Amino acid sequence: MVARQEVSAWRPRIPGVVEVFHAHFTEHAYPMHVHDVWTLLIVDDGAVRYDLNRREHGTPHDTVSLLPPQVPHNGSSATSQGFRKRVLYLDLSQLDESFIGPAVDGPDMVDDMLRRRIGQLHSALSRRGDELEAESRLALIGERLRSHLRPRILPHAPKSNRGLAHSLRELLDERSLHGVSLDEAAALVHAHPTHLVRAFTAAFGIAPHQYLMARRVDRARQLLLDGRPPAEVASAAGFYDQSHLTRHFKRLVGTTPGRYAGRVPASGRLSEVKPPTTSEEVRLAP
Repeated sequence: MVARQEVSAWRPRIPGVVEVFHAHFTEHAYPMHVHDVWTLLIVDDGAVRYDLNRREHGTPHDTVSLLPPQVPHNGSSATSQGFRKRVLYLDLSQLDESFIGPAVDGPDMVDDMLRRRIGQLHSALSRRGDELEAESRLALIGERLRSHLRPRILPHAPKSNRGLAHSLRELLDERSLHGVSLDEAAALVHAHPTHLVRAFTAAFGIAPHQYLMARRVDRARQLLLDGRPPAEVASAAGFYDQSHLTRHFKRLVGTTPGRYAGRVPASGRLSEVKPPTTSEEVRLAP
C-alpha cells in the first residue's frame, strides 16, 4: 500500500485552544514524545493504538481520548488501512494539573454526547465568524471532561520522590533553545550522568533527549502557525539547521514543516470530516 498523508493545522482565535490538527495517515507511527498541553483526540476512520505511562490503549471510532501534558505517549495505526483523526490541543486553562493523574489512569472515554460535541466544535472552529459558538461548545466540553475525571481524583494522594528527574526536566525546559550537555546537566543537578538518564527515563518513560526534541518540535509548530518560514523557525526553536528541524518534525508530526505550514486553511474553513458509517468493531493489534 502506498503511504498517504493529509494534514491540516491551524490556530483558531479561541482562548484555550492552542492548535487544531486534522490528519490522515496510512503508515506514519509517532515515537514516544510529550506535549506541554492537553491532547483531545477523536478518530473518524480506522483506529490508533498508543502507549501512555507504559500501558497500552486504543481508540476505535467511538472513543474520545484525552492525553495529559508532560506524560510521554506514542501512536500508530491499529489497522492496515491507517487512520483519520481530529485533534484539539488545549492549554491548562481548560483543565488544570490536578486532572493529569486521572487522565493517565483513564484516557479513553466512550461518551456519545462528548464525541458529538467535539465534532461540532471542530466544525465551528473551521468557520470564521462562529467564535461565540466555538467558545460555548468548548465550555460544555470542558465541563463534561471534568465530570469524567473528577470522580477518580484521589485527595491527598502520596507524591513519589522524583526530585532528580524533575530537576532535569526543569533544566531542559529552561535550556530548550540552546540545549545542555549531559555532563553539564549532571553537574548542575549533582548526579552521575548515567544515573541521571536512568532516573529521568524511569520517572517519565522517555529519555531526556527525546523530551527535549519533543519540546522543540512543539515550539516549531507554534512558530509555523504564526506564519514564520521553516528556515527561520529552525533556529528559533533550537534546531541546528532546517534539515535538523525537518528530520525531527516529520518523525513526530508525520509531515514536513513546509507542508504543515502550507496546509493552514487560508479561508479559515475546512470541510467537515465525516464519521465512519460502519458499526463494525475494530480489533486492536496486540
